[in-house]
Amino acid sequence: MRVLIIGAGQVGESIAADLDDSHEVVIVERDAERCDELTYSLDVLTINGDGTAVSTLEEAGVADADMVVASTDDDETNIVACSTAKAVSDSFTVARIKNTEYLRTWERSRTAFGIDHMVCTNLLTAESIVRVIGLPAAHQVDLFADETVQMAEFDVSEGSPLAGQTVSEADRFDSLTFASLIRDDEVVIPGGETRIAAGDRAVVIGSPGSVRGFAADVAPDEHVGTNEEVVVVGGSEIGYHAARLLADRGFSPRLIEQDEERARELAEDLPDTVVMQSDATDVGFLERERVGEADVLVAALDSDEKNLLSCLLASRLGVERTVAVVDRTVYVDLFETVGIDVGVSPRAVVAEEISRFTREGSAENVALIEDDRAEVLEVEVTEESLLANRPISESIHDFPDCLVIGAITRDGELVTPRGDTVIEPGDHVVVFFEESAVDEVTSKI
Repeated sequence: MRVLIIGAGQVGESIAADLDDSHEVVIVERDAERCDELTYSLDVLTINGDGTAVSTLEEAGVADADMVVASTDDDETNIVACSTAKAVSDSFTVARIKNTEYLRTWERSRTAFGIDHMVCTNLLTAESIVRVIGLPAAHQVDLFADETVQMAEFDVSEGSPLAGQTVSEADRFDSLTFASLIRDDEVVIPGGETRIAAGDRAVVIGSPGSVRGFAADVAPDEHVGTNEEVVVVGGSEIGYHAARLLADRGFSPRLIEQDEERARELAEDLPDTVVMQSDATDVGFLERERVGEADVLVAALDSDEKNLLSCLLASRLGVERTVAVVDRTVYVDLFETVGIDVGVSPRAVVAEEISRFTREGSAENVALIEDDRAEVLEVEVTEESLLANRPISESIHDFPDCLVIGAITRDGELVTPRGDTVIEPGDHVVVFFEESAVDEVTSKI
């Protein structure tokens, strides 16, 4: 594919880095120095100019582009850039936006703005946060096949009952597949006798019920489900959506917002959320409101530093688990190293969503694992697929050793993959593989 990316911030760079090995990538960026940086660090062509200008887009070869991704930090710029690209080409356009009002307009009429797909940063981030809440020890959770299949990555702590068990001992759920263990920055494809060690991250794929059951085994002393008490710090768009989604799922969240006017708005818009107007770093207030007794605290303030401080204070007061919004993706590992349980990067979430449109074949959904070390991909099987009309025990030999078939759905029903399972055209399969094998897997599957 020829992919034109407008905006070379962290999201644009992440998308470009994911694509430059197997696609022709052109980046349009206003900052000339940034263009020079990416020319040397990535195998891409950079154009210094305004991505909303027809002349710049034509210089970048928009007429021959298969896809145009507008990923600047300004919603209006992205919308105009996509509309302009659509006016002068037949490319598939994707706009990254933050304001959900634009998303609502586009959802009412998919022809609005001349955009084929909209990716809402704030909403996607809130959804990512809410998925990890309710699953103790979960580090990342993604849904596939119309929510019939769930992928989750769990931290195995020193005190977890799973530490020291073999995979066959830990895998006692009929509709669960052990996809991998992430150990010391390496991806381990486990066999039945592989022993799980403290410090491992276990990636499992299966029905939501089986994943919840596995979560209870990983951390049996923690709550599973909607009984957890959740405190959201910050009435940002991400904080608002997180509280709203939690309430929709049966939680009773509390939200702390310092600005009086914003707190009043949130109280009106979130009838099932207790909104408290205060500084979330006021230790006296936190102690009076018994925030330390909460099971989870979500920090969604307007800076990474504030989110880090809020989470560290919460942990010191006794909160079991902290989740922080981390705007700068490179800080996620640092946050988790210093004691934050889960760091969620809006930029990484958006890059992951956009990346599925660049996969060969009929990719339905994509999840990137551990800084792109591995990938979970949902595809609809066609007649041409090497998986079609063959038992898994036979077809698996045509793929790299790192491929794991985690789940199959057929007519909306979950089929647990076994060696003698015959995959049929029209089935949706959810597969795990190392990122190094992405080209080979996507070309065959």
